[in-house]
Amino acid sequence: MEPKTEMTVASPSTSLMAIIDRAAKDPQFDVAKLQALLAVKKEWEADEARKAFVVALNGFKEHPPEVLKQAQVAFETKQGGKTGYKHAALDKASEIIGAALAKHGLSHRWDVQQAEKIKVTCILTHALGHAERVTMEAMPDTSGSKNSIQAIGSTVSYLQRYTLFAAAGIAPKNADDDGRGGGTLIAMDDKAKQAHSADIAGAKDGKALEALWASIAAACTKAGDVAAYEELKKEVIAKAKALKKAETTI
Repeated sequence: MEPKTEMTVASPSTSLMAIIDRAAKDPQFDVAKLQALLAVKKEWEADEARKAFVVALNGFKEHPPEVLKQAQVAFETKQGGKTGYKHAALDKASEIIGAALAKHGLSHRWDVQQAEKIKVTCILTHALGHAERVTMEAMPDTSGSKNSIQAIGSTVSYLQRYTLFAAAGIAPKNADDDGRGGGTLIAMDDKAKQAHSADIAGAKDGKALEALWASIAAACTKAGDVAAYEELKKEVIAKAKALKKAETTI
C-alpha cells in the first residue's frame, strides 16, 4: 500500500510572492510590470488586513467588557456653586478595554494635537496593520478654577475616554445599573439642553461665552452625553464667530 501524500495549497499571497520572486530574478522582466505586481500585492494585503480587522472587532463586540462609572469628581463653579459627577476613569477604562481588544489582535493608542483647540484621535490597530480612527476636539476645560495646564489635561483626558468608547463601541455603565439598561450613555435632559442653547444665544461677549461654555462642558460631561456636547459646541463656535464679526463692524 502506497503511503498517503499530503497536498498543500498555496495561499494567494504565497503564489503572488512566488511570481514576484521569479520576476525579480529575471533580468529580462519589465520593471514596470514588476512594480505593478508589487502594487497588486500591497492592495491585496491591505484588503485582507481590513477584513481581518472587521472580523476581530466583531469578535470583540460579541462579548464586550463592562466599564463602570466609578470615579467621582466634585468642584466649585466660577459662579460659586458646586457640582459633581461620576465617570469611568481613563486608566481603568483603557486597561479593561485594552485587555479585551488584545484577545482579538487589536490595540489602541491616541494621537493628541493642540492649537486653539485640543484634538484627540483614538486609533484602533489590528495585528495585520489595518487601523481605524475616531477624532474629537474641544477647547481647554477651565471649569473648577483649573490653571492652564490642568485645563488642557482635563480636556485631553475627557477626549481620550470618549474617543476610546466610540472607537470600541463601548458605553460606560453606572455602577448601580445592575444590568437594567446601563449599556447606553445617559442623555442630557431636553429642557436643560434648550436652556444651554438659549444661554449661548444670549451671550453678550466672548469672555461671557467662554465662561458659559466651561459650565456647559461640565454639564455634558456629568451627563455623559457626547452628542449634546458636540451639538452645543457647534452653537458656541457659531456664536463666537457672530460676536467677533459684530465687533469688527462696530
